[in-house]
Amino acid sequence: MAGKYKPFLAAIFLQVGYAGMDILSKAALNQGMSNYALVVYRHAIATIVMAPFAAFFDKKVRPKMTLSIFFKIMLLGLLEPVIDQNLYYLGMKYTTATFATALYNILPAITFLMAWILRLEKVNFRSIRSHGKVIGTLTTVAGAMVMTLMKGPVLELFWTKGSINHEAAAKNGTGLHDSIKGGIMITIGCFSYACFVILQAITLETYPADLSLTVWICLVGTLEGTIAALIMEKGNAAIWAIKWDTKLLTAAYSGIVCSGLSYYIQGMIMKQRGPVFVTAFSPLCMVIVAFMSTFILAEQMFLGRVIGAIIIIGGLYLVLWGKSKDYKSPPSPLIEAGKVGSGKNEKEGSDHEAITVDEDAQEKIHSSIV
Repeated sequence: MAGKYKPFLAAIFLQVGYAGMDILSKAALNQGMSNYALVVYRHAIATIVMAPFAAFFDKKVRPKMTLSIFFKIMLLGLLEPVIDQNLYYLGMKYTTATFATALYNILPAITFLMAWILRLEKVNFRSIRSHGKVIGTLTTVAGAMVMTLMKGPVLELFWTKGSINHEAAAKNGTGLHDSIKGGIMITIGCFSYACFVILQAITLETYPADLSLTVWICLVGTLEGTIAALIMEKGNAAIWAIKWDTKLLTAAYSGIVCSGLSYYIQGMIMKQRGPVFVTAFSPLCMVIVAFMSTFILAEQMFLGRVIGAIIIIGGLYLVLWGKSKDYKSPPSPLIEAGKVGSGKNEKEGSDHEAITVDEDAQEKIHSSIV
């Protein structure tokens, strides 16, 4: 039974880690740190930390590197470490940490649609759980649009009333133009990350060494991120200056927790539950960040964002509910009988709806129950 809850606990751990990264990243960016330098330092640290573990633990499971696998790794390093993270940090600069994490909740919807198109996620329109997935996906997108376009009055929270840092609050307050600009960047970043998650799941089928794949992604991301930084910052050497301060702490924390451990853990989760399950827990990160930002960053909380957040959480609950039903349905007795029965019984049993689940899904269901 303990193994049944491991994917849930691992996914929650990822979101707690991401919440800490969002708070630290916003503080570092506010201090003038280049998002391009942050991405490079982040993955360089992740590579150094994770490489010894990959060299030791993956000795027996590491397959031979092929041109096809290397091309996928190059694309993985570009999609998430370079495109997604830089656009996410730029979007956060134009908005707030709370806004960025809230809008990022469209990630499960995008991942679901892509997995559906690529047939990694099954949808049966005669099934209630599939209705939950589709309706939840549309609701999530609607909630994200509400958060982006609807601001509303400022909410005075009881722990900030009368003591909020108005100078910081004014800095963190964003207009509609900046919200739209930041929202577009974050949305493109979400699409890039969804592509990354899908491609990672596909790559793990031919390169099942999780730790080694993590190191390769971080190493390639470091190299590609350096090229992007040199181009975008036009060779400005000042962006690489770093001291023993929040900037270094942000790079170290996000590199170890949110790149090294994150890529490895989400790969392990995807082997059991698929890419959609990995991204379905992102609302937890938003809740943590929204709460912590009012304390640490003195960010303002707007009614429109609260309403949008509630809509997003409701939609994602439906998606997660639909996914959970995929693993809670017990194996059909007809299937079990068909396995030990005659070929005639197997043919007769195939006419029943209960046998529409494939053998791989049945194995996952059985292992989760055990």
